[in-house]
Amino acid sequence: MPGVAEPVINLVRRTTEPVAAQTLRSTGAAVIAYAVATATLTEPAPLTAPLTALLVVQVTLYATVNMSVKRVVAVVVGVLIASGFSALVGISWWSLGLTIFTALIIGRLVRVDEFVPEVAISAMLVLGVTSQSARSSMAWERVYETLIGAGVGLLFNLLFAPPVWVQTAGASIDGLAREMGQMFRDLGSDLARPVTVPEAAERLHRARRLDHDIVEVDASLRQAEESLMYNPRVRQGLLHRVVLRTGLDTLEICAVVLRVLSRTLTDLAKDRGDAPQFPAEVAAHMTELFEQMAGAIESFSVLITTPVAASAEEAEDRLTEALDASRRTRDLVADMLLAAVQEHPRKWQLHGALLAEVDRILDELDIEKRAERLGQELDRRSAVLHERHPRLLAFRRRLGLVKGADRKERAEA
Repeated sequence: MPGVAEPVINLVRRTTEPVAAQTLRSTGAAVIAYAVATATLTEPAPLTAPLTALLVVQVTLYATVNMSVKRVVAVVVGVLIASGFSALVGISWWSLGLTIFTALIIGRLVRVDEFVPEVAISAMLVLGVTSQSARSSMAWERVYETLIGAGVGLLFNLLFAPPVWVQTAGASIDGLAREMGQMFRDLGSDLARPVTVPEAAERLHRARRLDHDIVEVDASLRQAEESLMYNPRVRQGLLHRVVLRTGLDTLEICAVVLRVLSRTLTDLAKDRGDAPQFPAEVAAHMTELFEQMAGAIESFSVLITTPVAASAEEAEDRLTEALDASRRTRDLVADMLLAAVQEHPRKWQLHGALLAEVDRILDELDIEKRAERLGQELDRRSAVLHERHPRLLAFRRRLGLVKGADRKERAEA
């Protein structure tokens, strides 16, 4: 049975790959880089410049900067390696092998990641030139072309800022929450009737498939986080990233507990056999409890994905109401299950596990716990930034880019 989140996740997968826009952006950057290289360099066909621009113009500005730095470092390191070897040996099978081996090792040491082969390629191209003067000229030409391509790609994304993918990530998170909410409703609708073992097993497999959905949502959120970094259109990028990330962490924990809860109900179905899982009165209140928990999870999703303060306050009120109602119903169900356990003592373990799993989900969705987790994550990231770049953080504070608000104010922002 496919989850209701599948269409949303498929939509997210399509919209996070803007084929038409990205094709135009990459083509434009490559053509401009070639024109600049042709006008400033003596080489008749400086194709390294458009190639570099084509590679560094990524979907997000952060990815563009990261790619530009890595490619420039890879080319410069390769040129330096080739220059060093060419001063000592000429081109031969063993010198070529030694050059490639050295370039690949050093490429990993300087952490250029996917551009490690670029270090060896640059070294080979320079080493293959026979004349010393021509070799030196080609080395510098390749460095210049790479710098032009990287510079054009970076300026292209600065002038035509890439889109911010927060809305898309929010849609994927909301789809995940709605799938979890629907699972709660489906579980609640089966409590008053006998559930066969194959039906219970299918529910458990459906809960396990949430892991795949979480991976898809996490990929969408990583792209959204990158789109907020270095983006001139975004002022509170850190806060948006932390809100979405901590929210997804909470939903991931709830998904794990939901899977355990499905396992408990599966064991209960095996134990009950042809009998209903719960008496009619208990089942009715548990169905109500699961409906309220579904509403709480969906309200939590709206809360973390709503950027407007007024709408966020409304979502927080709905979440508070859903949690309060869930806790009241949970206490009523606990009393009923306690009475049932007194009649059938062997059922205490499954009933206790069921209540513990409900409590864990309600605790994870709690407003105060969310605010505390959000504040801790903001403090942690601020501390990491201060340790790595203390002068930069102090400079940003003097410019007013970093506010000195306390933890509670930032968490409730």
